[in-house]
Order: sequence, then C-alpha cells, then structure tokens
Amino acid sequence: MRNLKLLKSLRSSELQGLGSPQCFCVRADTGSLLVASNFSITEYDPRSGQELSEASLTAEGFLSEDGSGEVVGLQDLAELESACLATAGGDVILFNFNTCKLECVGSVDSGLTSMSWSPDEELVILTTGQETIIMMTKDFEPITEVGIHQDDFGEGKFITVGWGKKETQFHGSEGKQAAQRKVQEVQPAAAWDDRRPRVTWRGDGQLFAVSAVCPQTGARKVRVWNREGVLQATSEPINGLEQALCWKPSGGLIASTQRHPNKHSVVFMEKNGLLHGDFTLPFNKDQVKVKDLLWNSDSTVLAVWLEDMTAGEDKQVKTYIQLWSVGNYHWYLKQSLDFGRDFQKAPVCVIWDPERPLRLHMLTRAWTTITYDWGWTTERSPGLDATDNANVAVIDGDKILVTTFRQCVVPPPMCSFELQLNSPVNQVTFLCQPQRTNQLAAMTSDGQISLYRQDSGEQAEKTTNGFRMVSRPLILQKTFRVTLQHEEPLAVRQLLWLQDELFVAVVPGLLPTSSTVLMLHPGVDADDTLTVRSEVEVDGVIVSVVHSSQSGTVALQLEDGRIRKLLWDCPEPSVEDWRESSGCCINFPVPCVQTALCSISEEEYLLGLTDRSHLYAGDTELASNISSFAVCNDFLLITTHSHTCRCLQLSTLTVKGLQAALASDVVQNDETLRRVERGSRIVTVVPQDTRVILQMPRGNLETVHHRALLLAQLRKWLDSLRFRDAFESMRKLRINLNFIYDHNPKVFLENIETFITQLSSINHINLFLTELREEDTTSSMYPRPEGSPVQTPAGSGQKKVDVVCDALKSAMESMDLNKFFLSILTAHVKKTVPELETALQKVHELRVNPPEAPNAVSAEEALKYLLFLVNVNDLYEHSLGTYDFDLVLMVAEKSQKDPKEYLPFLNMLKSLETNYQRCTIDKHLKRYKKALQHLSKCGEEHFPEALQLVKEQKLYSEALRLYPADGPHYKALSCAYAEHLVVEQQQGEQAGLLLWRCGELTSALQAFTASSSWRNAICVAQQIPLPPDQLALLARDLAEKLTEQRRYSEAALLLDQYAKDCEEAILALITGAVWEEALRLIYMHNRQDITETNLKPALLEAVSTQTTFLEAQVATFTRHRTRLAVVREQKEKARLDMLDEDGPDCPEAELYSEASSVLTGSKYSHSNSRISSRSSKNRRKAERKKLSLKEGSPMEDRALMCALGDIITTVDKMREEIHSLLKALVLFQFHKQAEKLQLALSEALQMMEAAIPEVWPENLQSSQTPLTGPNSTANSIMASFQQQQRPAALPQAAEVLTPPKMRSGVKWKLTVLS
Repeated sequence: MRNLKLLKSLRSSELQGLGSPQCFCVRADTGSLLVASNFSITEYDPRSGQELSEASLTAEGFLSEDGSGEVVGLQDLAELESACLATAGGDVILFNFNTCKLECVGSVDSGLTSMSWSPDEELVILTTGQETIIMMTKDFEPITEVGIHQDDFGEGKFITVGWGKKETQFHGSEGKQAAQRKVQEVQPAAAWDDRRPRVTWRGDGQLFAVSAVCPQTGARKVRVWNREGVLQATSEPINGLEQALCWKPSGGLIASTQRHPNKHSVVFMEKNGLLHGDFTLPFNKDQVKVKDLLWNSDSTVLAVWLEDMTAGEDKQVKTYIQLWSVGNYHWYLKQSLDFGRDFQKAPVCVIWDPERPLRLHMLTRAWTTITYDWGWTTERSPGLDATDNANVAVIDGDKILVTTFRQCVVPPPMCSFELQLNSPVNQVTFLCQPQRTNQLAAMTSDGQISLYRQDSGEQAEKTTNGFRMVSRPLILQKTFRVTLQHEEPLAVRQLLWLQDELFVAVVPGLLPTSSTVLMLHPGVDADDTLTVRSEVEVDGVIVSVVHSSQSGTVALQLEDGRIRKLLWDCPEPSVEDWRESSGCCINFPVPCVQTALCSISEEEYLLGLTDRSHLYAGDTELASNISSFAVCNDFLLITTHSHTCRCLQLSTLTVKGLQAALASDVVQNDETLRRVERGSRIVTVVPQDTRVILQMPRGNLETVHHRALLLAQLRKWLDSLRFRDAFESMRKLRINLNFIYDHNPKVFLENIETFITQLSSINHINLFLTELREEDTTSSMYPRPEGSPVQTPAGSGQKKVDVVCDALKSAMESMDLNKFFLSILTAHVKKTVPELETALQKVHELRVNPPEAPNAVSAEEALKYLLFLVNVNDLYEHSLGTYDFDLVLMVAEKSQKDPKEYLPFLNMLKSLETNYQRCTIDKHLKRYKKALQHLSKCGEEHFPEALQLVKEQKLYSEALRLYPADGPHYKALSCAYAEHLVVEQQQGEQAGLLLWRCGELTSALQAFTASSSWRNAICVAQQIPLPPDQLALLARDLAEKLTEQRRYSEAALLLDQYAKDCEEAILALITGAVWEEALRLIYMHNRQDITETNLKPALLEAVSTQTTFLEAQVATFTRHRTRLAVVREQKEKARLDMLDEDGPDCPEAELYSEASSVLTGSKYSHSNSRISSRSSKNRRKAERKKLSLKEGSPMEDRALMCALGDIITTVDKMREEIHSLLKALVLFQFHKQAEKLQLALSEALQMMEAAIPEVWPENLQSSQTPLTGPNSTANSIMASFQQQQRPAALPQAAEVLTPPKMRSGVKWKLTVLS
C-alpha cells in the first residue's frame, strides 16, 4: 500500500550538440551521462552542467557527415574505462574516457540493427542486417553466429505423450466447441513497428531473449537463447505482439505489449515462451503505441514509454511515461508523466539508473536531461485522536483507493472506497488540522488539486439491501488549478495540506542545487486557482517535507541530509537550521527516504530511515536493521529485518535510552517486542487503539494488536474506570483478566460496584472470577513501565483471590442477590479454600424458599451450574459433610450416580443415632478428627471404637482434650499414648510424665529409667515408695547408665546420696576428671587414702595423656600447614599453565596441579557424577569424600584447611580442661608437670593463632569474584567465573574459607606457674 513519491528532480539544459540524440546510458562509477547522436558521442555531468569529454563520429568516418548515420547501441564498460557503441553501418567502436579517442574493434558488412551487453559485461550480442545473432566476448572474440529465425522450438520443447485426440479431451469452461475452433491466423506486425530485433538479458546473464519479425507471418516472435548461443524456447503465436521487450532483472518474466481487438495490454512471458499474466493500459484502442518497456534494477517498477498514434491539430503527438508496480497480483499505475505535444520536449531516450533503483534518466530532443528520484512512501492520515479513521490512500492511475482501517481492514487491491478523478494522480496529502485529518487532497498530472471532505452523514446508514455502511466515502469539495511556469512534468512536488486554504509545495530553485518552498492559497480574483502567497528560497535540494500534528512543526530534509525548520505561521515565512535544546545544529549523517517528527523526553526530534535500513534521531543512529517505522501518539513502532516488531514509549525514554533499548537483547515477558512474518512492513497504526496494520511482501495485510499498545490502552481504560472496554479487549486478545485487579488493587476494590455494573453480564463476572490466581501479573506477565508507581495490594495478610472473591460477593449480595446468584456461588467456590458447604447451603435455601423475582435462577439451574464448576464426586462428598440428607439427595439426583449405589448407604445412615451417624459420615469422608468428636459423645459402649480410632489415626492429643482428666477413659488414652511414645517415637521421658500424671507409677518408673531421666525416676520411686535397698539398687542402675553416657557428675551424685557408696562416687568423679568435686567428697567422707591410691596417679596419667594428645595435634598441624603451602604453589602454577594452554573446562579449573587426579584421569575426577540421585545421607558422605587429604586429590587444599580448622578448634577447647587439671597439679606439688603442660598449650595456641593469616589469607574470599580488566584473557575470565560458581556446588565451602575463632578472653593460665 505504498506510493511512488517524487523526492527530487534535476533538469539540465546546458548540453547542446549537433543533430538529435539517439542513444543514452549512465556511467555507474561517476554518475555522468553518455549521449550518442548522429554526429558525436558526449560525456556530460548534469549536476554541474559541464561537458566532460566528446568525440566526433563523423570525423573518423564512422558516420556520414550529412547526419544520416545512426547509432543503434551504447554501453558503458567500467572495467575498460570506455564506452562501446555500434552503428547501423556495422562498426563496433570503443570510446576511451581518458584519451577521448575512438577505436574500431570490429565491423559487420551487412550492418547492425542492435547491440546488447550481458549484465556482467562479459558477453555482447549483435544483431546484423542479415537477420543473424553474433555472440562475442568482452574482448570482441566471436563465440558463435546463428540465425535469428529458427524452425526448431529449442531445447525446452514440450513433450507430448499422445494421449487421446483434441476432439475427445476436456476443454473446461470453453466447452466442446473449442475442439472444433479453428486456429486464427496471426496478424502481421503493426505498420508503425520499426521491424528491428529487440534483445534483452535476464538479470543473472544466463539467458537472453530476442523479439524479431517472422519472415513467414510478418508477426513478432520471441525466442530465448542461453549463454552459449543455443536456442532454448520459442514463444507461442501471439496475435498483436509489439516491439517492446524487457526481461525482469529478478528473472521471473519477460515483459512485452500486445494489442487486442478491444484493449491494449502489457503481457508477460515465461522463459519457455508461454504467456503468464498481463495488465491493461488505461487508453482506448489504437490510441497509443508503446515505444519501450523498462524494468528498474530491483524489479519493483516497470516504466512504460508511450506515444499517441495520431497527431493533434498542431501535427504533434503527445508522449507519456508511466510507472507501474505490482502488489497482491494487481498492477498499480503509480505515476504518470505527461510531456505534452511539444516535439522538442518529448523524450528520445529513457533509462533507469543502474545503481539507484528509483532514479530515472531521460533525454529530450532539445538535448535537455531530466533526472527523477523517487521514493516509496505510505500516505496515511496524520490524526492522533479517535476521530481519525486511520486512512491510507493508494494511487492507482486516475483513482485513489482509500482504506479506513479504524472501521475495516480490506486487503488490497480492494479498498473501503474509491475516488475517481479525471486525470492520473501524482500526489496525495491529508489535511494536517486536528479533528479533520480524514480529508485529503490529490494532485493530478494536469496540474489540478482536488479536495475531498467527509460526508456529512445525512444519508441513511442502511442501504436497500439491508447492509450497514461502515465507512462513508469522501466527496469532492473543490478543485483548484495551479498556475506555475515550469517546463517539465511534476515540477511541483512534496505537496503538504497545512490548513483549509493553505498548501506547502516545493519546486526547483533558480539554481540546480537549490529549491523553492511555495505557500499556496486560493487567489483573490479566481477562487478556483491556487496562487503563490509567498515563497522561500532554500540553499539545497529538498527531498522530504514532514509535519507534526502535535506541535505544528514543518521540517525539511535536504538531499545531503541537512535538516531545516520551516517557519510557516508568520507573515514572512522563513527557513532556519534545526537545533536541539542546547543550540547545536542537528543534521542527518546521510539522507533518509522516510522521515517523521516525534517528541523524545519533551524535545522534538526528526526520525529518519535510510535506504540502507539505518534509523536516525537527528545525528544519532538508533538501529541498523530497520525495515519500516511509524510514530503514533507516544509510541514508536518499528519492524526489523530479523522479523520482529518493536513498540517503544517515547515519553519514558531518552535518545540514548532508545538506542540502548533497540540494541539490547530480548528479555522474558518483554511487551515491547513480538515476532512478525518475514518481510512485514508497517502500513499504519490506528490512533487511540491497539491495532497495527502490517503488509507482507506479497501485498496481503495482517492486523496485530501489539502487546505494548494494548497494555498502554488497557492502563488508560482502567485508570479512567472503563472496566467494560478493558474487559472486552482483554477477553478478545487473551490478556489475563487478573490484570484488571493487579493494575491498581485499591482503585478496583473502591470501585467494585462500578465494575459489576459495567460488566453487567453474569457470564463475564464468572469468567473474571474463574481466572483469578494468586500471581501478580504486573510483576510476571505484564511488567509495569519504568517510572510508574508500584501499587501495593489491598488487604495485607490476606490472599488476593480471597480478597477479590469476598469483595465481589459482598457487593453483589448488596446490589441484587437474585440476579448475581450464580456469580456469588462462583465466588464461594473460587476461594483458596473452596466454601462448597456454604455454596450448597445457599442452593438448598433457594430450593426451600424459591424467590419470586423474575430474574432469579432456580435451585436446579444453580445446582447444575455448581456441578459445572466442581467435580460431581467432590460436591457429593461435601454435601454429605453437611449432614443434610435433602441436600445430599438433591446433588445425587443431578449427578450420574446410580441410585442403587447411594440410596442404601443413605438409608443406613438415617437409621443411626445422630452423633454416631455423623461419626460414620466423617469416617467415610476421612475427617477423623470430627469423627472422634462425634464418637466421644456416643456413650460408654462406643469407647473401644474411639480408642481404636485414636490408635489407628494417632489422634492422642485430640482425644485427651475430649475426655475429663479424672475419668477412666482419660487414663486408658494416656496409657495408650505413653505406649505409642515409647514404641514408635522413643520418647520415654514424655511417656513417663503421662503415666505419672494418671497414677501408673510402676510403668512411669520403667519409662523414666529406660530414658535415663534419673531425677523423675527417683521422685516416682520415693512416691511409690520403694524400700531403701531397692532404691539403692535403682540408683546404681541409673548411675551405670549415666557413666556410659559420660555424665560422671550426675552418676557420682546418685552413688553418694542414694546408693550411699562414697568410694564409687569419688572414683566416678576421678574417671570424669572432675578433680575439685572429687576432692570435696574425699574430705567430706574423710577418705584421704583415695588421694594417694587413685587421685594422684589419675592426675599424672591425665598430664601424660593431655601432653601426648597436644603434641600429636601440634605435629599434625605443622605437617598439614607445610603441605598446604606446597599444594597452593603447585595449583597456582597449574592454573597459569591451564590459562595459557586452554586447559580442560571444569568447575574446579583453578584447583589443577601437576599431581591432580583430574589431569591424570584419576577416579576422583568423576566422583560426583551421580550424586543428585542419591539419598541425603549418601550425598553428605559424597561431599565429605571430596575433601580428601590424599595427596593429589582435586580438593586437597580445602581438605587441609578443614583439618587445620578442626585442630585449632579442638586445641582451643582444651583451655578449661587444662585449667582444672593445672589447679589440681599445683595443689599436689606437681609443679614441673604443670609448668610443662601449661607451656605446651600456650605455645600451641600462639603457633596456631600466628598461622591463621597464612592458612586463611584475607584475599581468599575476594579471589572468588570474577577477574576482569585489561590484563585478563578470555580463559582467565572464564576460569574466575567458574571459580565463583564452585561454592554453590559445595555447601561446606563457605565454612572452609572462614578462619576459626579463637577465644582469647578465656583465662586458663595459672600465675603461680608463670
């Protein structure tokens, strides 16, 4: 849905030569023009108007001096820096650009009729006067010479298998008479045909086609040859085929023209010579003749060069050039250039630029060169409010196809309505005034501007056939004539309709490098004529004019990328530089083919898209893979060559932020991006809506609701409390309905009645309720825009679903209980813990007391709906849990259950006593706690059943609360609970307490004794009471158990106080190294003999043991410390080697050493390959195995650090024990042993404290962060990141890396030993 818009034109009339121009081509490397006439060849630069070089063809004798000679071909050869031309006399000449000399490289005696070079300039085809084709290399060495007219079809001849006869075959819609139809004779070529062969190459240079007049029939026939000069195919006989011939560069079709009895068409042939499509020229029969067809270099535009068949009254003929393009299999006439009847102004040569696909060159008989630069543009209405219909106007000859995308999406070539004009349309522009942007103006090739306005709407909306008119067509309001003195067509370009009677247009300036901006308005004398109110001369060629509907700014872009601002709303219009807020002048680095004004961070910018897909905001490049863009309201929408569509909100971004957003990778739930079909382009965006219209490469349309536009519109609707609009859009476009609440919970709850009133529909409210989830969609699915305030959910502490359901339920009950009854049921069911009993009870109440309101639902309908929400079996179980058999029957009747299944069960329940009945129901529903409550009320006879239930379901605590503490049932339950605690949970002490509490003293004593709870056991024993001898025996048993548990002090207390055995008590204290308490008992019982026999030897033995243990710990510490230094040195060396040599990629890469088992292929390298599938116990065991002290293990240094930390902790804990031992040694005169022990421990503690900084250096933790910087390599950075990830795999790594704490505040030394 694009139009061809004239960007600029260059007219140069400085070239003057002898004779008339005959051939014309463009030098691709310099852009200069080569013109060959019947006297000379000239190189000319139209921009500067200078003649660069010239050579006479008559002086060298190649052409006759009387001007009767003819040049039949001209080609620029960039590789040879020459031009090749062929004369009708048969000479092939090279014109050297550097020396300006002519050289004849060959001659054909029979003369030449045409010359055509292959696209790669490797081959040249010459057609001779003898109707032959000569193929030569670029060095003019002959390859082959064949006759043009061949009797054979060619190598691609169709194969006929000979099935049946023509008379018996199926002929489709033509019917049987087609079999008897005689083949019409082909009519000879038209009289005006010059009878010369036409040669055209395919774009890849592998095939070429020749159109020549057949000697037998006199009609033209097209033959296709390959690069080796072998005939491939011959066209079918085509009546009325004309001389024009051009092969589409993309290789698909060969274009020619055909005159039918009732129309004149451009036809297309395939390479096998068969016709494949056509389109009709907009002229009457025998009105015009086609002089030539020309495809542009990218095959998007076909130029048709036409001339009237009959001369006018002035004996002159009119010349036209039409530009056609195709979309969705329809051919559009995009531009029509009318050159009038002036013989001198008519073009004699027309050619497309080989480098610029949309640049057209032409040369007139008066030696005037005209260059047109075109650009693709989409003419869309510029409105920003809801009154704009999102119009898009497509030019198709003398019609404008208008589609109003707000009302309907009509695929081209169809449209909402057509505007028929009297002449072909060249330009279309929409009115830039707000509220009136649907009006358009069209400028036709005859220089008239037609204005179209909207229909007033007085006509009936419905037609006679009952259809409703969705889009009203525009009606013609007025037609203006533009009177400007310009010689070439399309002198007026870049038409802009600013106000009702004010137009802005651009015309060529006084100089070729300047332009003039015209302000046009109706004349005073003649209101049907537009006159120039004022004009502004601009130094530079203007290629685009763009207007902003928000600010009213008009921006101009010059051909070199410079940006200017047109000050049009002042008495004397002027042009100034475009400047940013800081005052700096802003220009595009390169010219852009599409421009638009927008506001970014409250500053106006001109966006531009180049033909190389670079998008600029002023002089800042935003992205480099953009295929199209559009600005609508506050959003910038772009499509990229990676087949995505981005939508960015300009008010929340700066230019650098926009640049970063377009360059950043896509993140999850990014609402700014969506995938689109390959090659999609933006046609338009419907203002104040969510629709984006995209066009595919073939031409068909697709409407997408971009997530960013949609969410922005939804936020606007929700902020303005338009819940219904938001709900309908979200339901249609599959947006999670939780967003209605999550967007602003407080506002939603405050306006919940408005929400219900607007939705009104019960189904819509139910749909909203059923979609409720605890997830906050503004955090997960639809993130809030940056800078927007975060809304805190209402009802803190409550779940979202419960809050919304309760609020809606309360509001609906207060508004209309009968109308919203089904929605109220939904609110009950949807809660986090479904309130099925409440919902069922309401249905039951509805059945008992049916309401009389007309809009009320019946109980059957409500129950049927409830069964739709909840599984029927679940609902049956919940109804049973209400103990209401009427409700149960009501649910069962609506379900698919067989009455034989549930009726006997219900009848059995009805026959039971009430409490036992409810107990049975609860047991059936597995509600054992409720069953126990009801069973406890059923009397003595059911207590055994209750006790069995308690044991099976382990409901001991609940059962004890239900029975009085002084009853036999309570005692039985306590005994059962105690048995359970002892047998299954090994909690004998708690079991003893229960038994003691209920009076079972013997069992309690056994439980306390088994659990070593000696204090409780002694209390129970004395409460029984036990005889003294049994009490002593009990004390000895308990003391033995405590001794086994190394609880020596408690065992000594029992032996001393209850067993009355002071000696055993003292020996227990000596065994436990409780020296001071042992001395107390010795002197209390006057047993000083034990001091000599047991205490002193035990002290000396303890000194020896502690000294030996301490020495072993110091030796081990020293050995591990030394080994740790060696391991660290080896692994640092291995790490550096690995970084330099690309070592193995492993999470423990920094731990490698020369002896590492990973490098040597040891079994330890894969020790953790299957850990994830093991139990937690085995997993901990495997983790401990990693910290192996075996030399060479991958984690040896960590294991050494762990072992050193354990040693430090162990030695540090010896302070108290050594302190107690030292006091006892001093008391008994063991000074030497005490001094030695104190010194050994002191030295060990000092040595270990000094070693801590060495074993756990300060940079050990920081070494876990990634190492980056100028001195880092890719391998070192990767290794550091892997090292950082390793602690996550080893839970104990953090503990290993942390040095142990030493308790310096503990005073353990004795001063007397210092």
